[in-house]
Amino acid sequence: MTPADRLLTVEEAAERLGTGVRFIRRLISERRIRYVKLGKHVRIADSVLTAYIEERTVEPIRARRTGYGLVA
Repeated sequence: MTPADRLLTVEEAAERLGTGVRFIRRLISERRIRYVKLGKHVRIADSVLTAYIEERTVEPIRARRTGYGLVA
């Protein structure tokens, strides 16, 4: 987390990931994502979400399919 990193609410984090708030809260409760606790408020750094997305991005496999579309 950088000093200029924006801290997002759970709702903002859910919107950024395109998920529901419940999913973000589960990540927090299972400690699968880093977060900041400010009293009773929970915040997630923008860089933490970016790292979470990058870690879970699956690269496509580029395999050539021979004979695709050919009729015997």
